[in-house]
Amino acid sequence: MDMKSLYAQILNEHNLNPTHKGVMEQPSMTLRGVNPSCGDNIYLQLKIENGVITDGVFNGSGCAVSQASVDMMLDDVIGKSVEEASELSELFQQMIKGSASEESLEKLDEAAALQNISHMPARVKCAVLGWHTMDEMLKSGEDGTVSKEASAAHIDCPVK
Repeated sequence: MDMKSLYAQILNEHNLNPTHKGVMEQPSMTLRGVNPSCGDNIYLQLKIENGVITDGVFNGSGCAVSQASVDMMLDDVIGKSVEEASELSELFQQMIKGSASEESLEKLDEAAALQNISHMPARVKCAVLGWHTMDEMLKSGEDGTVSKEASAAHIDCPVK
């Protein structure tokens, strides 16, 4: 199997059978993420205890790329500290911009399957929506529900 087929299979699996799609009872934080350019709409919920993301789910609708990306992101960040999750998000966004080293991409695990999204400008905002939503949530530093909305329209991800 060539790499493109493998990446397509990973994306498809996370889209059709997401591990983290659902609604959480008593999340530490909730934030809605919207991509107005294509209608992606997610609600991200995280449970954070002692600075560690102990659980996470998302709900909403959107294209295969946005849904798979947020599911892969949650695979990566659950069990990590807030700082580690922020570093992974920065790495993911560097990957999308084409500035991450090949060696560093191993840290992203299956999310690295979205590396070629940088060649599809219309899909960049879809891929980063979940990551950007998490960033906004974690940067708020609040305990409890975050009331604002993260929008992919404000994502600055220039492509190659």
